Amino acid sequence: MVFPIAGGNESKGYEISNSLRFNDDDSARLTEDFSSASRQTFTFSTWFKRSKLGATMSLLSSGTSNSERTSLFINSDDTVRFFSSESDSVAKLIKSNAVLRDPSAWYHLVLRYDSTQSTNTNRIRFYLNGSEMDYQSSPTYPAQNNSSIYIGSDDTHGVGCLFYGSTATEFFDGYMAETHYIDGTSYDHTQFGEFDDNGVWVPIKYTGSHGTNGFYLQFKQTGTSANSSGIGADTSGNDNHFTPTNLAATDITEDTCTNNFATFNPLIRGAYTLSEGNCKITGGSSETIDNSGVATISMDSGKFYCEMKPTDVGGNPLFGIIEIDGWNQGSNSLAFNGYFYKKSGQKIPYAGSGGSNADYGSAISANDIVSLLYDADNGTLSFYLNGSSQGDAFTSIDTSKTWTFITWDNTTTGRSIIEANFGNPAFAVSSGNTDGKYGNFEYAPPSGYYALCTKRLAEFG
Repeated sequence: MVFPIAGGNESKGYEISNSLRFNDDDSARLTEDFSSASRQTFTFSTWFKRSKLGATMSLLSSGTSNSERTSLFINSDDTVRFFSSESDSVAKLIKSNAVLRDPSAWYHLVLRYDSTQSTNTNRIRFYLNGSEMDYQSSPTYPAQNNSSIYIGSDDTHGVGCLFYGSTATEFFDGYMAETHYIDGTSYDHTQFGEFDDNGVWVPIKYTGSHGTNGFYLQFKQTGTSANSSGIGADTSGNDNHFTPTNLAATDITEDTCTNNFATFNPLIRGAYTLSEGNCKITGGSSETIDNSGVATISMDSGKFYCEMKPTDVGGNPLFGIIEIDGWNQGSNSLAFNGYFYKKSGQKIPYAGSGGSNADYGSAISANDIVSLLYDADNGTLSFYLNGSSQGDAFTSIDTSKTWTFITWDNTTTGRSIIEANFGNPAFAVSSGNTDGKYGNFEYAPPSGYYALCTKRLAEFG
């Protein structure tokens, strides 16, 4: 399990400001039927963060039927694959050896396709985070000068799904950003990224042409039409604007490869269900701490803020922080240390196996917004309810330990639904407040408190 600790790198170069959040349960996708492009040579580059592992999900696709289609996808074994079944009845399949199993990480993937190459291994190449990927045995490459694949055809293309004919399936679940399709040219990864001084692969601005029928998706707009104001606006100059389906303005976020925001961690086992880019949790049937929404980023210094909105309080939701050090998550037990604000309005310090309730603030109802403020420098945890301070709940938390935000339903009767906002809200906010620079919150974080994201960790963590 990955819990990035306070620290990190603050990018000094090219910044990506927006991403698009796909929720596979909504069958969310982008589609566009643009004019035929080159079917022999193209480049596809995108940054993405996965929200679900062990599921097949497509990044780019096109086709006329299930037997006549081409797609770049992540397989259920978490490997990257390229598949094309065409009129020549020979299925092309390239499979990577690497597996992508970190739901807290942003990945950069480049597909380089050039069937004009005389050497078959140069016709399809993957690059992941600045390195060419190794491939599994017995790949099937396209024939030289093959021009029958469906990516680049005049058939409808899908981003974030497998699309063929009028069918959409294999929906992506997670975040995508900085997405390029270069028509007619095969580029490697160095056109889109570089290693920084710390050896981390970071984006750079692509300055070349997108070709006659390429596209560039920056996800800076919020409209639901296929135009320059839409979620799927093409900013390459080619006006290949994509039609968004089951996507909304709330799916445009600041969670990107240059400023990674916390989400709930899907590697915490339990009977819950995560959705909306791991920013929404629906409780399961167990009261163990493993049945929890635990943030992917933890804190050992600095002051951090988040909001949680319970849309259903049918259970007994608690909001607070949990100590990461020494927590045996795999034990599926209630042996842990934490500090909580309860649905009843009470507070409870939980140490080892339990704790004593004490009066604290107002009771929490459905659709209230609970703000959590943790001062890791002074060991203080406080809460706001609908913008009103409930006061300091705990003032002597051990600052030598590492903590992270959590919501937990500690009852076996009734389940709660919680939507989190670490600066990348799963719910619509009415006012739109930043932490002074980053995030999108319902209420303005108090002075000195910041969104739980990598840029703030680099500055204050």
